[in-house]
Amino acid sequence: MKSRKLSRTRRRAAILGAAATSVVAGVALLPNWSAGASVVDDPTVDAKTKATFQRLADAVFTDRTDALVAGGQGSREEPLTDGFSGDVRMSSGQARKEDAALSSLDRRKERLAKLGEKYTKGSTTVTLDATSVKGRKAKVAVTETTTLTYQKVRGDEPNTTGFQAHHELTFTADRNGDWQLTAVRDTDEGYLAVNQPAEPTVEPMTAATPTATTAATTTPSAPKASTTYPAAADAKNFTASGLDYQAMAAYAKKYWSTYNTAYPDFNGAGAGGDCTNFVSQALKAGGWKHVPGYVYDYTKWFGNADIQSDSFVGVNEWSWFAQNSKRTTSLANVYQLDVGDVLQVDFDKDGSKDHTMIVTSRSQGVPYVTYHSTNTYSRSVASIIASYPTAAYYAYRT
Repeated sequence: MKSRKLSRTRRRAAILGAAATSVVAGVALLPNWSAGASVVDDPTVDAKTKATFQRLADAVFTDRTDALVAGGQGSREEPLTDGFSGDVRMSSGQARKEDAALSSLDRRKERLAKLGEKYTKGSTTVTLDATSVKGRKAKVAVTETTTLTYQKVRGDEPNTTGFQAHHELTFTADRNGDWQLTAVRDTDEGYLAVNQPAEPTVEPMTAATPTATTAATTTPSAPKASTTYPAAADAKNFTASGLDYQAMAAYAKKYWSTYNTAYPDFNGAGAGGDCTNFVSQALKAGGWKHVPGYVYDYTKWFGNADIQSDSFVGVNEWSWFAQNSKRTTSLANVYQLDVGDVLQVDFDKDGSKDHTMIVTSRSQGVPYVTYHSTNTYSRSVASIIASYPTAAYYAYRT
């Protein structure tokens, strides 16, 4: 980790020195343009340039993944983004942001190691989905696919965890027509990826309070769950309810990245993402039965391709239904969760829950969750907590 930080410091020294010189000269914002130097016409983006955009995007997200990997791959002397200069490169401002991101992920790796979780290797690939050019700015939409291999610390962890995420990169052309990466934006709603350095988007699927058309009863309030590890034993009875918990897990693993066309896809719909809709589908696959009625009544629960109750697709509404119907009980600690159980998170602790996940495996007291928005499989609860240690968590036994 030290060598990574030192190398990044050396790498930025020339950039910062040049910036300081420009400030002294009084031309910090546009050092050459204001001096009357010629400016090329608005540049075009040909196939070769698009390919370079893609390679730089791949380097950015590969560097982030590598920051989480123990050993050689995670301690590369120079980030891959160092290899770009000339026609397509990182701007100095974005380079500083990426340095901060890698440092944040380095610290997360240390927190995970203390919880007994390490990754032996990582693999990231980026595909270019679309490029839009307007004047001297290019907006590049990409899909990142990342897989991390678990080190067998406990012995029966899943082999890997991974996700698919979507990003928009902004490239700005300088006076010579050379493109500089100036911004990276995550475009998944409720973005929650393993190598995400920033805070997630906080936007629940539906309103956090019942409408006048809901049932007259008071909405149930779930108790918060502790995140202390290890947790006191609270073994799950897998036969008492008549539900098929392995079928729930199998459904989630099957459709974590390939959406079931028998249901709508709310990812990117501008309403908070697809997370609860996805968990409801998995619960239904394992035996949860419809409770038909009015869509806004949280005491009802149903969903298909044409219509869904708020409790089927909404984070808070699902919680109200789950507790009111007695289909779930609350667990005291998130590490008590087992296959088929549900975990919810309130990232900003404002009392309105923001994200829903389902447990698809468990290893030596650690649950692993699968979810949509961002589409992710077999991520440990330890990793979630290491990424968002100040959030409020709610654990439901199904």
